[in-house]
Amino acid sequence: MKMPPIVSPQEWNAAREQLLVKEKEVTRARDALAAERRRLPRLAVEKDYRFQGPEGELSLLDLFAGRSQLIVYRFFFEPGVRGWPESGCRGCSFMADQVGNLAHLNARNTTLVHVSRAPQEDIKRYQARMGWQIPWFTITDDFDKDFGVDEWHGTNVFYRDEEDRIFRTYFIDKRGDEQLGNPWSFMDITALGRQEKWEDSPEGYPQDDPYLWWNLHDEYDEPTVHEAALAASTESQRGARSPLPS
Repeated sequence: MKMPPIVSPQEWNAAREQLLVKEKEVTRARDALAAERRRLPRLAVEKDYRFQGPEGELSLLDLFAGRSQLIVYRFFFEPGVRGWPESGCRGCSFMADQVGNLAHLNARNTTLVHVSRAPQEDIKRYQARMGWQIPWFTITDDFDKDFGVDEWHGTNVFYRDEEDRIFRTYFIDKRGDEQLGNPWSFMDITALGRQEKWEDSPEGYPQDDPYLWWNLHDEYDEPTVHEAALAASTESQRGARSPLPS
């Protein structure tokens, strides 16, 4: 295997700085793309889709769990999938392994769920084996066909307004799903984004200062604000903590 040359620390830093210019261009382009995504037109969801959950039947609205945004990943775990009934799609399982603690998404009024055609008893068994905490529901109608995930995995994003009307706001599949897993990547595909002031979002969208809302995943029930993030001299999340304003 032909490896790159060995260089001095000065040469290595210079090469890294040169590459960093291009990396920052990619970051800015990604932010600009997310800004366009927040301006996509919405598609009203008119049908009453039904799912089966651990506690019984639920509607698509129920899957929001009271939050305003819903991300639905179509997981292929069902008869006909390789490994059934002991395991699900290898790629979908790889995706599930990438997902971090959902408390951070939930703190941004966003719910993430998986849906499959497997019965709940099989989902519960596989979920326990893999150690996943993502809510997982059974498709019982044409949801997968209507939203482009009947033959391939994909991620649909929905928004619920104050009148409980539901809108489809985004869809990503194939290699586009590779970017997903951490809270930032999921927030960037939602209608409201990260909801931080630096973002280019339409007027009136919920936004607050970056860093301030971040908390340990087991502290969101009593969230605190990172006061050091308010100082002009730092963008660090470290600092004194005090209760968030109600």
